[in-house]
Amino acid sequence: MSRIGKMPIPLPKEVNISFDPSKIEVAGPKGTLACELPRGIGVVVEEGRILIRRDTEERSLRALHGLTRSLIANMVTGVTQGFAKKLEIIGVGFRADIQDNVLKLTLGFSHPVFFPIPEGIKMEVEKQTMITVRGVNKQLVGTVAAKLRSIKPPEPYKGKGVRYAGEKIRKKVGKTKA
Repeated sequence: MSRIGKMPIPLPKEVNISFDPSKIEVAGPKGTLACELPRGIGVVVEEGRILIRRDTEERSLRALHGLTRSLIANMVTGVTQGFAKKLEIIGVGFRADIQDNVLKLTLGFSHPVFFPIPEGIKMEVEKQTMITVRGVNKQLVGTVAAKLRSIKPPEPYKGKGVRYAGEKIRKKVGKTKA
């Protein structure tokens, strides 16, 4: 039995769950999320807890058991609390601004970079150098944050670029004159 898959997911009172053999939908105060269930994986709701069951001990089902439980737990957390990632911009003249659902980034290129904010994501810019990406879908929040970071990743000599808040960058020593 999967150690992660057999753990129950606590179901808060404000969360409504509906499921059929192939799909699960979780609705809460922050929004609604849906997920396809793999064939052979089932969901049971007992005493305010969600339990994930599998039909057989087949290797592929054992592999999907814990994954399915984690995805559903992330859905429950997302519709109740939401997820957030913070990015910081390091560099002289580097800044961010939001205009009409588009994030405008000035990152030392010859032109500003315009990043359209996807559906289901909220962005906040604090102090022009801190970007907060918020949403109910953990995967979407992480993907958007990774795309923003990939526009100008931190370089190893001065550390200039876009990085996650608190991320440590290993700096290299520059060349020295003999």
